[in-house]
Amino acid sequence: MERSDREPLVRKTSSSYHTFPESTARRLDREYLRSLHNKRLYLAVFAAVLGNFSFGFALVYPSPVIPALEAHPNPALRLDQHTAPWFGSVFTLGAAAGGLSTMLLNDCLGRKLSIMFSALPSALGYALLAGAQGLWMLLLGRLLTGYAGGVTSASIPVYISEISHPGVRGMLGACPQLMAVLGSLVLYALGLVLDWRWLAVAGEVPVLAMVLLLCFMPNSPRFLLSQGKEDEALGSLCWLRGEDTDYAREYEQIKDSVRKQSRRVSCAELKDPFLYKPILIAAGMRFLQQLSGVTCILVYLQPIFKKTSVILKPEYDAALVGLVRLSSVAIAAVSMDKAGRKILLFVSAGVMLVSNLTMGLYIHFVPASHNGTMANTTLVSSANLPAEPTNYITLIPLLAIMFFIMGYAMGWGPITWLLMSEILPLKARGVASGLCVVVSWLTAFTLTQFFLPAVNAFGLEVPFLFFAVISAGNILFTGCCVPETKGRSLEQIEAFFRTGRRSFLR
Repeated sequence: MERSDREPLVRKTSSSYHTFPESTARRLDREYLRSLHNKRLYLAVFAAVLGNFSFGFALVYPSPVIPALEAHPNPALRLDQHTAPWFGSVFTLGAAAGGLSTMLLNDCLGRKLSIMFSALPSALGYALLAGAQGLWMLLLGRLLTGYAGGVTSASIPVYISEISHPGVRGMLGACPQLMAVLGSLVLYALGLVLDWRWLAVAGEVPVLAMVLLLCFMPNSPRFLLSQGKEDEALGSLCWLRGEDTDYAREYEQIKDSVRKQSRRVSCAELKDPFLYKPILIAAGMRFLQQLSGVTCILVYLQPIFKKTSVILKPEYDAALVGLVRLSSVAIAAVSMDKAGRKILLFVSAGVMLVSNLTMGLYIHFVPASHNGTMANTTLVSSANLPAEPTNYITLIPLLAIMFFIMGYAMGWGPITWLLMSEILPLKARGVASGLCVVVSWLTAFTLTQFFLPAVNAFGLEVPFLFFAVISAGNILFTGCCVPETKGRSLEQIEAFFRTGRRSFLR
């Protein structure tokens, strides 16, 4: 098709999605999606999600490190039952601060530069951890890597959603979670062979690779249009879609959407359901995601396995769980654009509910001689005790955790990130995504900080039964509040919240 043949099409679609009859518009959309070249888009996404790899690596860093530091010969570096919770939880406090600052960074620097900015605190944090001579360096290193993780948590999903098209946005939207899981798995694997200082050195590698690759990637066309940089936006979309495609039609649709939302959001406008409904849904999902206990379980994975005397060594259990998590996210990435978001969220929450309930009931009812739990032994101190399984029934905690992680990774892990970037309106996307990350990581900090004291006071079964109740709430929230966005453009999703007409999502 020659450019002269396409120009009338561009002019007609600049004002509305419904200039053509609905069947004709859908046929044109399908033809356009089939014509696209995705290699450069995949490269841009890969460059960005290296930040998520670093985030996943840093998040679970305490899992193999806490047992090593509890036995450290230097008193200045040795952790006890009071300092270990801070070493595990201060990362999430930094992530909350990172999400808060991203409210400003996303709209001022843009999505790509915000991701690149995160490399500075991340590299400095890993350097402090690698060269730590005292507790303050350990905590500051964790805080800085957490801050970087908060920035990437809020910036990368938005960047990916804004450069992707509906044909692959579900699959690519799962990539941040996929890479975070891969980062955690690599940390567990390296923890089998590397000292805790060298683990921190290894964390520098993906950070440097991310910065170098992003130097050659374009910024989001939607962000460039919001800044009035029309030529750059058109060039960015051309680079992402391919010069021989009808990218000009998509450009006009994006431009029309940005023009309708050119002004910054005001406090008075927050009363508009078009703004507050998607923000509440996204924030609610991030709140429930963390309240399901995933961060606590990942951070304290090896001590939990020590506590329950799983038949395998805790470090191998952790690596096995990481492998299951990676496989599950990969399955979600492939099926998200086929099965839909909501069905995966239902399945995910159901598996998490059964797994948490199984774990809680096992710890409560199985005698201590089988599960290794002792009323007078804290979760932290038990990490230093040799595991002495007496029965194959001790495989139950390993299987329960594996199924919990599998369920989380198939739905409430990746889809929560994806939906946040899909449903938030463009004019509030930068601020709202930062707000969602703040909600998420403040919740994670609270749970991670009080998880060990709760276990020591009430037993390990109480947190898992609490997580089971939250998982049941996730099912209800999905059914009542979450819209299905499979196969819809960002502009169509915004039209749904603006008008309340579900025909936009059919």
